Parts: sequence; C-alpha cells; structure tokens
Amino acid sequence: MSDHSEAEGKMAGAMLAIGELAERIGVPTHVLRYWETRFPQLKPLQRSGRRRYYRPEDVALATRIHHLLHVEGFTVEGARKALAGQGERAPLDTASPPVPASSNGVPLQALVALRQRLATALDRA
Repeated sequence: MSDHSEAEGKMAGAMLAIGELAERIGVPTHVLRYWETRFPQLKPLQRSGRRRYYRPEDVALATRIHHLLHVEGFTVEGARKALAGQGERAPLDTASPPVPASSNGVPLQALVALRQRLATALDRA
C-alpha cells in the first residue's frame, strides 16, 4: 500500500511515469503511447532509457483526451479538432447539456441526433 500513498503524494505537481498515468486515468500504457502519435500536444519528457515522464500539463491533457474519447464519445479525429479549437472556440456540442456515452445500449450518436431533432422541434413550436 505504500506505493499507492506515494502515487497519491505525486498529485501535487510531480511528474508521473507512464504506468502511473495509465493507472490514474484507467487506460493501458500502449494507449498513451498511441495518443502521443495522434495528439501532437501530448509530449512527455523522455529521459535515459526512453522512459516517459508526464508533467502536470501532460496529465491534464491526457485526462482531457480520455474524457473526449471515452466519456463524450469523440473519434480520435474529432477529439483532435476539439483540442485544436479550444483556444479559438468551444466544440459545437459543448453548448448543449452533456450526453452519456450510452444509455440502455443506445449509441451516443443516436442520442445526440435525437437531442438535435427535439431541440429543432421545440424551436418551431
């Protein structure tokens, strides 16, 4: 258990190794390596032995990427566009209330389409 309390102590701005970050956000380490190839903003420090160390801003970005992909249901390309547009404007679907990734087995895209149709219908009423 001492390892767990040491990892918790790192929450205050220390760098995390790839395994620590993977555990924190709930993805395998190979997923983080893949994200590094798809999201140019995600650039951990690499020290001797090519070990990756994630700074607090990298941790925040990886957490945001995870949220976009696994909670909001974005594709990798959609998440890239959302992150690229963060400084300029918010993604279009952030203006409406968040939608769960799925509800009773209904895919996210179907729920978003339904929400848009309902909003259009209410605007006409």
